[in-house]
Amino acid sequence: MATVVRGGTVVTATGRFTGDVRVRDGRIEAVGLGVAAPGDTVFDASGCFVLPGGIDPHTHVEMPIGGGEFNAETWYTGTVAAAFGGTTTVIDHITQERGGSLSAVLEDWLERAGPQAVVDYGFHMGIIDPRPEVLEEIPVMVSRGVPSFKLYTAYRGRLMLNDGEIFAVMRAVARQNGLVLAHTENGDVIEALVAEAIADGRVGPEHHASTRPAAAEAEATQRLCRLAEMAGARLYVVHVTCKEALFEIFRARRRGPRVLAETCTHYLLFTEKDLARPDFEGAKFVCSPALRTPGDQHTLWTALATGEVEAVGSDHCPWSLAQKRRGADRFDRIPMGAPGLEERIPFLYTYGVQRGLLSLEQMVAVTSTNAAQIFGLYPRKGAVAPGADADLVIWDPTQTRTWAAASHHSKTDNTPYEGMPVEGAVRHVLVRGRPVIQNGELTDAAGSGKFLSR
Repeated sequence: MATVVRGGTVVTATGRFTGDVRVRDGRIEAVGLGVAAPGDTVFDASGCFVLPGGIDPHTHVEMPIGGGEFNAETWYTGTVAAAFGGTTTVIDHITQERGGSLSAVLEDWLERAGPQAVVDYGFHMGIIDPRPEVLEEIPVMVSRGVPSFKLYTAYRGRLMLNDGEIFAVMRAVARQNGLVLAHTENGDVIEALVAEAIADGRVGPEHHASTRPAAAEAEATQRLCRLAEMAGARLYVVHVTCKEALFEIFRARRRGPRVLAETCTHYLLFTEKDLARPDFEGAKFVCSPALRTPGDQHTLWTALATGEVEAVGSDHCPWSLAQKRRGADRFDRIPMGAPGLEERIPFLYTYGVQRGLLSLEQMVAVTSTNAAQIFGLYPRKGAVAPGADADLVIWDPTQTRTWAAASHHSKTDNTPYEGMPVEGAVRHVLVRGRPVIQNGELTDAAGSGKFLSR
């Protein structure tokens, strides 16, 4: 027996057509008209778009913050939220402990995610303590299906590496034909600006952006592009927020090395003015790098439409209101991050596609296909084609709703998207042909997602 998604408009990164999708044994068997057979299970997609399942390349699910505490998400709630947002694969950022090994953190996260996940998942490995024996583990990680490695130029004393350490990691990754991911902000400058602001009594959330300026992001982006060039490494710059950083990436591309760029949903929809919302509401918008200007938003939307920014991640890192309020007296104590796994595709559809800033095909590219190609999952993921995993989202464009923390599926009790209207929603979601959502209702159990060796 097979499953057929029938009567919808299939949308890929390169076009759209009316057709059916036949699924057998977790893979797409055929695409076209008349592919159904008697006895097939049928999912009605009439009036809907049939999309390849979304791939979110930037999440922080169940992220530890010390003392046995985590952010306001679990692998179960986070992947349920992903499915309701049309995402069927997440690639989560996990981080080495100082003094620890890469293998230890990978084993830990496999044990955390495996029993809970309802969509498929992979990992990027963050390196914060690149001792010689740690660099020797990089080939092991690649052999285990984790070929992408995250570096930070911010968060001094916690995550930040110096240039020599960055260069050493880049060379080690390049020897394995891996990919370097970089959080690019000048951490030393930020530390100085934050200290000045606190000393001057500028302690509210509205001062967060001025202490993490665009110039600090651009400087670190330029430096990492040059270091990658010297190391012979491929570079993917995460959560690009501003035109200054983007222009440094463009300059690097003109010199020859291929540098890839990602932005995030919240940088496309919110600005630094949202940090000044009254009654501590601005805390919901504290993230890193900081929110920017409407001009930066325009540049990012344009770069997505022209293919110069390849991917949109969520940087999903939600916190409870109680956790956010720990910074009520000082903005630098507010945990940085917000929910975004469930919001990514619905808000790109509503505020990008429906407003003419992106085509539906471009949305599919930046939320699914490009990430599959960049991170070693294509054509298994990110495609609606014979042989691909049957990760399918049946998207109903006729539904409308108002976004609210009371009805989203993340564990957190707040969202910066509160009260915003949204058009469209998932009707059905299949992961490897397995129904996860049917008629807008969750139908699958924890632990049904699989680790993806990339």
